[in-house]
Amino acid sequence: MRVPAPYGLRLALPLGLFFAAFFAVPLFLLLGVSLQDAEGHASLGQYARFLGDSFSLGVLLATLRVGLEVTVCCLILGYPLALLFIRAPGWARGLITLVVLLPLLTSVVVRTFAWIVILGRQGIVNTTLLSLGLSGTPLRLLYTEGGLVAALTQVQLPLMVLPLITALGRIEPNLADASAALGAGSWRTFLRVTLPLSLPGLLAGSVLCFAGAITSFITQSLVGGGQMILMPAYLYQQAISLQNWPYAAAISVIFLVSVLMAVWAINGLGRLAKGVAHA
Repeated sequence: MRVPAPYGLRLALPLGLFFAAFFAVPLFLLLGVSLQDAEGHASLGQYARFLGDSFSLGVLLATLRVGLEVTVCCLILGYPLALLFIRAPGWARGLITLVVLLPLLTSVVVRTFAWIVILGRQGIVNTTLLSLGLSGTPLRLLYTEGGLVAALTQVQLPLMVLPLITALGRIEPNLADASAALGAGSWRTFLRVTLPLSLPGLLAGSVLCFAGAITSFITQSLVGGGQMILMPAYLYQQAISLQNWPYAAAISVIFLVSVLMAVWAINGLGRLAKGVAHA
């Protein structure tokens, strides 16, 4: 096993101290606050309150469901776009790169308000449907889970496309030619060669999209509205509106553990899929 050089460890020391001061220490403080009751005594009551409340568990499950839906939508839209980038000529690659990166250069708040204009009762979608006679009355698109998933998909899509482009770009092009020479069709080549080799980018993009979607407080609040309470809004309500810091801290810890478990599950599915592909 290769042992890191002493100067390498010294170079990593500032970054280690930074993470310890601004991540590890606040996290332990948050955990300590969550283990207190209203009077400041040590207690697991906050966790028991959350886990025993059907409303709180429903908020958590709804948040994870929205994150999963957004991740699947980003994958369905992002994978073909990444494949198109790899197979496109040089000038087209520059155009696709601009399309992918342009949303990242625009504030999330601006993009979210744009979706409010698009999905509103007098928005672009309803106006188009009414003008074409496809709908007699304006559809309720805003403040719905479908509208929220669409907005979050557009916001998080670059985080799926960029890792996929990197992973697909590392695949040797001759492997597809060799697969075709051995009699495999285009779909079989994709399922047995391209998809397994692109799994690192797929997993990285899925983790980024999932984590970004379930923690996107601004988009969830503006597009989802007050009728859709997800974990970030629930946490804000308990911490800021009700000043219930121990319970808010417990919500944060449970939310963090849930996200880590979901990331672990995504990685596990990736390893399983890779094993089946190589079987």
